[in-house]
Amino acid sequence: MKRGKRYTELAKLVDRSVSYDPSEAVRLVVETGKAKFDEMVELHVRLGVDSRHADQQVRGAVVLPHGTGRTKRVLVIAKGPKADEAQAAGAEYVGAEEYIDKIANENWFDFDALIATPDMMPKLGRLGKVLGPKGLMPTPKAGTVTMDVAKAVTDIKAGKIEYRLDKTNIIHCPIGKVSFGQEKLEENFKTIMDAIIKAKPSAAKGQYLKNVSICATMGPGIRVNPAKLG
Repeated sequence: MKRGKRYTELAKLVDRSVSYDPSEAVRLVVETGKAKFDEMVELHVRLGVDSRHADQQVRGAVVLPHGTGRTKRVLVIAKGPKADEAQAAGAEYVGAEEYIDKIANENWFDFDALIATPDMMPKLGRLGKVLGPKGLMPTPKAGTVTMDVAKAVTDIKAGKIEYRLDKTNIIHCPIGKVSFGQEKLEENFKTIMDAIIKAKPSAAKGQYLKNVSICATMGPGIRVNPAKLG
């Protein structure tokens, strides 16, 4: 794959054969995030588990201390007082069957997070095949199936992110913007890594953290030494 001159110059700052200490890796990601826009910093973690087995799934949610720098549009599926609470908490879209039908019939996805009360899940369940692959299906584990919709909305607005394995046993998630600077990015990085390590399934055998790397949107990947984590 041919890379541009800018990427090639930035890549020279990173030794691809080295796994850096977390602090040094974050310093490098800030140094290599030099695009004309405020680049997102992404974390990629390959785990020593097999996502095909239910007892080796890794999934959860955590509130990053400094958020992600990205404003999330929230849809809440609820009725009555719970709908009112969601509206008051700042959810962009609040409703029930009308939004379920809108997703099903119009392929509508103008939202970034979906929260539902438990009573609405049977009706929302029919959308599993379209919501699941997009990572939008509410789950109790992620705190998005709840009666406390106000707190769920507030947490997401404050920087709550979900993490989950893909089919190749890798977790991908944002940890902030380059403009956050090293200190805030380090705190966000530590928060999400602590959560992933804590979520280690009891069925997982051998090395759990296989590969950890971070990168800015347009920057080179920077490997982090797994032995320095946890």
